[in-house]
Amino acid sequence: MVIDGGKSYYQDSVRRAREQGARGLHGLHPPSAMAAAQRGVETAESLQALVQALPAPRVLWLMVPAGKIVDDTLAALLPLLVAGDIVIDGGNSYYQDSVRRARELGARGLHGIDCGTSGGIWGLQEGYSLMIGGEEAPVDYLRPVFQTLAPAPDKGWGRVGPSGAGHFTKMVHNGIEYGLMQAYAEGFSIMQHKREFALDLHQVAEIWRTGSVVRSWLLDLTSDALRKNPALDGIAPWVADSGEGRWTAAEAIALDVAAPVITLSLLERLRSRDDDSFGDKLLAAMRNEFGGHAIKKE
Repeated sequence: MVIDGGKSYYQDSVRRAREQGARGLHGLHPPSAMAAAQRGVETAESLQALVQALPAPRVLWLMVPAGKIVDDTLAALLPLLVAGDIVIDGGNSYYQDSVRRARELGARGLHGIDCGTSGGIWGLQEGYSLMIGGEEAPVDYLRPVFQTLAPAPDKGWGRVGPSGAGHFTKMVHNGIEYGLMQAYAEGFSIMQHKREFALDLHQVAEIWRTGSVVRSWLLDLTSDALRKNPALDGIAPWVADSGEGRWTAAEAIALDVAAPVITLSLLERLRSRDDDSFGDKLLAAMRNEFGGHAIKKE
């Protein structure tokens, strides 16, 4: 079995899992298995073969899209596991689902660990930030794994609380990420529209990267993007979201916490997908009706 832990679009992952499931497979992708084997990774042809190959207590790390696929994978695994085995969900599952799954695993004598994982495509080079939820004993047992994956043995990872806390923390992390990205995007857009100054946005980003109070890894990546494509040619103004921003905004409402920046940054992403905004057309029509303001024709 090969687990897709990359940045695949989730609907592609759903489709692949459905196609593979129809053939009695669980995420098996022969080319990926071959590539992994060439790097010295021992592969397995099924979940059953994988579980049988692992020494007890078995530790299985899932990296699959949030939602039903996680539940389906756990349902396939449960008959194969025994008390004391550990299942880690390293994806971006909704934290309440993680609480439920840990409770269900615990009823069978198994340990469920939720590990919010941040690092993206740079994780292999920089290490991954790991936010871990679960019982103390199994987390401590897995310490060597977390220390190896983290940026340093004593940095960038930690058990943040009981089951669900890891994915809750990662959810808020991604909500903050939405706000930071939106602020950078708006600021650079303002500068780009100041035509008479003809600002070199890559140069500005490079200046800010050193000594500035707004320096960050996101700014580093922004600078690199502007270096490679200053006018952002060929990029459609359409921004996806993978769910965590929505969950963060909903949680803020449930907790009576004001989170306008995170919420508005999410709404801006939703707005970016409206190619034919009826609302904007109606705004123009209203301005024309009450004030005779001109309407721009399509």
